[in-house]
Amino acid sequence: MARHSELTKVAETDLEISKLSLGTAPLGGLFKSVSEAESDAMIDLAITSGINYIDTAPLYGYGAAERRVGRAIAGRKSGVTISTKVGRPLRPGTNLETDKYPDADPGLETYYDYSYSGIRSGLEASLKRLNLDSIEIAYLHDAQDCIQDAIEIAYPVLDQMRREGIVKAIGLGMNWCPASIEIIKNTDLNIALIAGRFTLLDQSAQDELYPLAIKKNVSIVAAGVYNTGVLANPVEGALFDYAPASKEIINRALEIRDFLKDFNVPLTAAAMQFPLRHPAVVTVLNGAGTVAELEANIAAFDFELPTNLWSELESAGLIAPVNI
Repeated sequence: MARHSELTKVAETDLEISKLSLGTAPLGGLFKSVSEAESDAMIDLAITSGINYIDTAPLYGYGAAERRVGRAIAGRKSGVTISTKVGRPLRPGTNLETDKYPDADPGLETYYDYSYSGIRSGLEASLKRLNLDSIEIAYLHDAQDCIQDAIEIAYPVLDQMRREGIVKAIGLGMNWCPASIEIIKNTDLNIALIAGRFTLLDQSAQDELYPLAIKKNVSIVAAGVYNTGVLANPVEGALFDYAPASKEIINRALEIRDFLKDFNVPLTAAAMQFPLRHPAVVTVLNGAGTVAELEANIAAFDFELPTNLWSELESAGLIAPVNI
């Protein structure tokens, strides 16, 4: 079995998900339009190649990604794990991000709502777009400015929905460690999707977040492995954490890329596989907007790395040793 299709277990559940999983922000038309045929073909490739976990959210294309996932999995849901997110639902309004999501409905806007009704109605709306009655994983989305509401209101709502069988697992989907740590400490999560904090350029998640996740038996989904793009192509104008990368960041990425050349390892392969070094991580989540991008992700994830690669990068001072 190829590495990308190997299965791992989500803590305290019966869910088994592939080590490589598919993120759908690009499929929702992030920064460039994606045709319905392309999105259908990409999800078909993911499933037939053994990627059985697909993550989405109302924010991605303002509902477009959820609808596309729902259409593509119709009649083939068995064995496929789907996650979506709550806390950033949609409502009628003026869409201010049509440049960011060109496929989005211009008559919808996103907003934060961590109230009881907001969480429940938001997830119900997502299920309708996905054409599902229940979902495997529901994540608290970008709760860094709503920490107390996430702990005291949103989590209990999802816990109730878990008891009702509407969701199987509860998690959080965040970019930053401090807020994630606070929520994990004060809830009983199964899983946490953390983007960009355990990569070749940023290993901050292992300082406190990952050890806490192991202690509390929370499975980690490592996302944002390219840090928004600079680790895929470290050139001037590349993005790092959704903003133009500084010269220092680009130079660090180039230094790692050049070091890897001596091992005949592509930068993308090392970036894709890096998070699996840590035992807290159960899957690497990476987005794709085309079939070709997904094929490249699979190839990078399955690329055979030298057994001494990580120790050599540590010795060169390019990455930190694993902290458990």
